[in-house]
Amino acid sequence: MKSITKIITLSIIALGFSTASFAQVGATATATGTIVAPIAIVKVVDLNFGNIAVSATGGTVILAPAGTRTITGGVTLPAVIGDVTAAEFTVTGSIGYTYAISLPTTPTTVTSEANTMTVDAFTSTPNSTGTLTGGTETVKVGATINVSANQAAGTYTSATPFTVTVNYN
Repeated sequence: MKSITKIITLSIIALGFSTASFAQVGATATATGTIVAPIAIVKVVDLNFGNIAVSATGGTVILAPAGTRTITGGVTLPAVIGDVTAAEFTVTGSIGYTYAISLPTTPTTVTSEANTMTVDAFTSTPNSTGTLTGGTETVKVGATINVSANQAAGTYTSATPFTVTVNYN
């Protein structure tokens, strides 16, 4: 009888351990991450307002991203227009991704010897968000140049270029 009790006790203990080992099961999964092509922007053409004639009254020349100019105040646009170009940039990255465009928010100073003017009110096409159809898109940037009354003649250039920034959305 003692041996039967021992056998039953050992069987119960062994059965208890075997039940616990069947209570755990597992499954596996893989981890994946996709690195997209980095977004990049390259300048193709500089911003150029062309030739501007001044008077005793100041004014502005507004250069649209499409390359058209409008004037305010006492400035005029002479018949010899010179080079007129909106700034142009090429943005590249992952196909179909959208991105945000950040334009300068502070004026850029352009100088000719000791004389200065400011360039501000930057605009772009596309306006604030673009799409990398085919992995590339052209961004054109216009702005406003502020001309003082009797502004001195000369070619005015920015010592520090302005920055256009793009980021994936």
